Amino acid sequence: MNDPGGIPLLPGLAALMADYDGCILDVWGVMHQGGPAYPEALGCLRRLRAAGKRVVFLSNAPRLAWQVERVLNGKGVDPALYDAVVASGDAARRALADPALVPFGGLGARYHLLGPPGSDDVLDGLDYAAADIAEADFLLGIGLDDGRNTVEDHEPILQAAAARDLPMICVNPDLLVIRLGVQEPCAGALAARYEAIGGRVRYYGKPYPDVYELALAKLGLAPSRVLAVGDGLGTDIAGANAAGLDSLLITGGLLADALDLAPGAAPSAHALDEACRAAGARPSAALTTFVW
Repeated sequence: MNDPGGIPLLPGLAALMADYDGCILDVWGVMHQGGPAYPEALGCLRRLRAAGKRVVFLSNAPRLAWQVERVLNGKGVDPALYDAVVASGDAARRALADPALVPFGGLGARYHLLGPPGSDDVLDGLDYAAADIAEADFLLGIGLDDGRNTVEDHEPILQAAAARDLPMICVNPDLLVIRLGVQEPCAGALAARYEAIGGRVRYYGKPYPDVYELALAKLGLAPSRVLAVGDGLGTDIAGANAAGLDSLLITGGLLADALDLAPGAAPSAHALDEACRAAGARPSAALTTFVW
């Protein structure tokens, strides 16, 4: 599907699906952007299912699959339209639950939460406990703290952690999300800043391999028969590239915001190519929105 002359910008998914038996679908930016699921995306899912295709949602939400599934269902995505959900929280929990997989040669049992109160439930039932920064063994990066709306607001806690050489577990590598048209930083932005001041970070979620292993296991298909779909060049497309999967970029999400495109507008072939070059990631094809 690679086109050396440029990235094909297609009118709909139907042009591709004869070559695939299933899809790994991003959630935010493909199915919704903070509000209800897009009607055209729901229609696309129905056509996929009618064609006998398998579907697994792969989300960088720092939650467990059942929590993401509950949100999807609440936005109008019928469970009959997909086979499974995998979230970055699943990959992090799997690693932190297994001594053989725990990163950094061991973390200790006490973590300091970066994120709203209660958002550390990804570790519920495991042998870890929350602690103040002075007593913590590592940082658990879920998102921004309540009342701290920018990365800069977190600088004192990041500096304190770096001074103690605490490792960070980042459970959402996304730098930002667009919620109903407004950009919001994610845990990945905190992690990037922590690395910049010398902190050690282990990421779970796209584009890292752990979540792709989980998603492919749920699909039960050969990678050559799977199409990964998402709106993030640095996460969805880079992750698919690394996993050896063909990929489809939805240009109406993060890329539209980065290129300041009007709603529904497609980027020029040159702008699309330049954005992909800058990100170091290249999709097999692109759609403006997730339509059949």
